[in-house]
Amino acid sequence: MATVAHAGTEVPAILDIEASGFGAGSYPIEIGYVSGDGSSYCTLIRPAPGWTHWDPKAQAMHGISRELLLRHGREVKDIARDLNERLDGKVLYSDGWGNDFVWLSRLYDEAGLIPRFRVESLRSLLNDAEAGMWHAAKDSVAADLLSTRHRASTDAQLLQHALMRVKGMQPADGRREARRVT
Repeated sequence: MATVAHAGTEVPAILDIEASGFGAGSYPIEIGYVSGDGSSYCTLIRPAPGWTHWDPKAQAMHGISRELLLRHGREVKDIARDLNERLDGKVLYSDGWGNDFVWLSRLYDEAGLIPRFRVESLRSLLNDAEAGMWHAAKDSVAADLLSTRHRASTDAQLLQHALMRVKGMQPADGRREARRVT
């Protein structure tokens, strides 16, 4: 696969997690990422027994119902194993590291496994000037993508393209920086 690069720098993989809500009792319901080569992964997570917290405000934001998860979500242990195989030894970045780290830990604790990859804060990739441009770049990319979906892989793609824009990166393989998603 071709990598996305500019001046010898590979674009980092970005991870995003949607959850049942925020705070105590919340848990991951969808996990997605976009690799440095632009390929993506996304899956719904079937709530584990005891994962009962549900915030209607979170559902209004991501549009994922608990019923949808129960019908189409995958088992926690299967997802943890799959992620370990796909991401072994890799580093992914998250713009909501504090929340995403907790939700990822909850997923892996429930599965009885340890992640074989790391998640770090996307902010660590930005210098102060780039951090100052971050929100405008993210808003601009969102407008370019014309996306109304607030889902894990879509959000990860938006964040990756915003990072590319702030860093002045262009895809090395001729792909457009941003493409329309629905």
